[in-house]
Amino acid sequence: MRLAFMGTPAFAAPVLSELVAAGHEVAAVYSRAPKPSGRGHKLNLSPVHQLAEELRLDVRTPRTFKAPETLDAFRALDLDVAIVVAYGLILPQAALDAPRHGCLNLHASLLPRWRGAAPIQRAIMAGDKITGVQVMRMEAGLDTGPVLLSESVEIANNDTAGTLHDKLAPVAAGLAPRALAALERGALVETPQSEDGVTYADKVSPDEAKIDWTRPAAAIDCHIRGLSPFPGAWFEAKGERVKALMSSVAEGAGEPGDILGADGGVTVACGDGAVSLSALQRAGKRAQDAETFLRGFALAPGDRLS
Repeated sequence: MRLAFMGTPAFAAPVLSELVAAGHEVAAVYSRAPKPSGRGHKLNLSPVHQLAEELRLDVRTPRTFKAPETLDAFRALDLDVAIVVAYGLILPQAALDAPRHGCLNLHASLLPRWRGAAPIQRAIMAGDKITGVQVMRMEAGLDTGPVLLSESVEIANNDTAGTLHDKLAPVAAGLAPRALAALERGALVETPQSEDGVTYADKVSPDEAKIDWTRPAAAIDCHIRGLSPFPGAWFEAKGERVKALMSSVAEGAGEPGDILGADGGVTVACGDGAVSLSALQRAGKRAQDAETFLRGFALAPGDRLS
């Protein structure tokens, strides 16, 4: 099929690879515009942009899809379908209607749970035990369209947002060519989303990442793993901000924030129970396992984290 691919982050890149490998004609790749960074203000291409250039595909980076010239150029591609994976720009109805078979979105949750920008992080933060990837026909609403294909994935007790991302990305890559094959056969079945169980995966704010030690241990453990590796849940110790990147629920009790043990891990009392921190990162430093971290940043029972 003749298609446009629209995506930006690393999660989307394997989907593009699989579509090309399946023999589909990728007329254009749309990705978020590069952003300057560093002292030299060098432009950083998104993972999808980089891959598209390696594959010698036409890459387009409009800053909005509302401009008439952008819509006209999109219509001129004469597409069968558009595949959208974490693109990052809102597509107006005129864009959704342009391809003959519309626009299909691959979303990393089991809709209607976790509509929105951060479904992987939110699923872990909420303590969910299962998630997945779904192919959805796009509508004007936020992730409201009917579901076409779905595959579930279990969330392990030691999953972080990073490891769950790496589980879900190949699932998405496998679903995309299956969806297009079914579309060509006229075999896609549309299932409307339930009106019950709708939740929204809002983007994580920096203030939200701070650990509240008065919460139960299980909730803090999910909070830490759901924000690892980015942006990283954090606490303050000895006047310094430290990120906690891996944790588990541990035995122990005490005043919230009190360190109960610092032997091979940092065990911290919570509002109910305790957590053991096994990977930490100081500002400007690399992530370290707890034992290595403690050799350079002394913490001991009786110290309190805030």
